[in-house]
Amino acid sequence: MKQDAKTAGQDTKDAAKDAGHHVKSGTTKAAHATEHGTAKAAHATEHGTEKAAHATERETKKAAHATEKGTKDAAHATEKDSKKAANATEKGTKDAAHATSKGTKKAWEKTKSTTTGAAHGAKDGAEKKPD
Repeated sequence: MKQDAKTAGQDTKDAAKDAGHHVKSGTTKAAHATEHGTAKAAHATEHGTEKAAHATERETKKAAHATEKGTKDAAHATEKDSKKAANATEKGTKDAAHATSKGTKKAWEKTKSTTTGAAHGAKDGAEKKPD
């Protein structure tokens, strides 16, 4: 019986060693897998960040170009409309000056004829002799 107990003890000891070896082996595999997964995730994150940075840069350049083009278009349209407004103002001023000149000339012609008529009338009246 002593031999059976000794054999059972050895079997228990061997089983404990095997279990410890398997636990160590599994833990080592898990640690290596975690390390590999972490490195893979870090690489993927770095790659994704670079892609996002490039996309952001590209879209920012597009937006800046569109803004520049829009600003130039707006400036050109403003310049064009300003020239139209200046031309219309100039034409309106010339038309008003012409109309004022024409009106002044008409007023002078009426005044001149009235004055001339009054002067002739006074002269004719002075030359007539009383009856």
